Amino acid sequence: MTNLITPLKKKILFAFLLIAIFTIFEAGCAADIFLRGKSVPHEERWGIYIVDLATEDVTLVYTCPRKISGLQLNSTGDTLVFSQKIDGDDNEHEEICTITVDGSNFRRLTNNTVLDTYPCWSPDNSKIVFLSWRDTTMDIYTMNADGSDVKKLYDSGGHDGDVQWLNDAIVFTRDSQIWIMDDDGTNARQVTNPPRAGEWGNAVLPFGDYDPKLSPDGTTIVFERMVDDKTRHGNYNIYTIREDGSQETALTDTGYSQGIANWSHSGDKLVYFVTAMGEEGVFDIYVMNADGTDNRNSTPGYFPKNFLCHSPIFSLDDSKIYFAGEWWEEASGFGVFLVLLGLFLALSVKKLT
Repeated sequence: MTNLITPLKKKILFAFLLIAIFTIFEAGCAADIFLRGKSVPHEERWGIYIVDLATEDVTLVYTCPRKISGLQLNSTGDTLVFSQKIDGDDNEHEEICTITVDGSNFRRLTNNTVLDTYPCWSPDNSKIVFLSWRDTTMDIYTMNADGSDVKKLYDSGGHDGDVQWLNDAIVFTRDSQIWIMDDDGTNARQVTNPPRAGEWGNAVLPFGDYDPKLSPDGTTIVFERMVDDKTRHGNYNIYTIREDGSQETALTDTGYSQGIANWSHSGDKLVYFVTAMGEEGVFDIYVMNADGTDNRNSTPGYFPKNFLCHSPIFSLDDSKIYFAGEWWEEASGFGVFLVLLGLFLALSVKKLT
């Protein structure tokens, strides 16, 4: 019996030593964050956050248990419009909402059993343009800023998507191409003609161009193009093109899963997010110059790996970024290690008794 117990005691002591080492390591990481004075506020799974680009300080504006997407700021910089899944996780529970940037005055503008998504303010903030699946296809609708007077603005006959309103023009996606029309829904015209547009491959979307955004002066459109389907989520590069279809230019050549770029209000920078590099999920915020130079990861280094960044946009003065943050709840490597170690210790103690 002595020969049996001694090795087990050694194993148990070794296990406790490993726990001590890992605990010190984790505490060291936490201490580093504490000493730097940085942490990310965390309440529910999703939230709207502000990060200061100079200080990297983060503020939680609003929090909720379900998905937030499509943040857009009004022209006076005091109110955000976005879509949120409210009463469930299915698409028909996604509704259009607004909230002031200090976290007050939350308003749910749509309340129905169809998908409402991708909202954007009119230039004078009196209306909101958005996408809704109220008929057989996804179409473009408008409503007053208080949610009243909902009207269908445009229906191509197929799915229309990715809408933005600037000055007297609205850009959108149709047939996996970028289109532009007058803000009364007339004079729709094609801007891009990507290779293999609309062709389905291995990705969740067909080949084509998506998420157009007009520059503040209304002359240039930024968008992302699916360049290959080697991964399930698709690989994209970010492009710009003049609103008349000329001067198409690739700004990135990485082929990451990336996009939904938004202009700074000065027009000289773009912010977007990278969701994956190959098969590795990242969900980081990137900022680059409008010509594609100085492209860099602007996600603060202290953000936890399970904190995912979505839908970044610039504040009115371009000094901050609003974004939707998601806490991806999964066991950390350390947590898994402790669970396995606990099982080992339990079995070892059982052998001793």
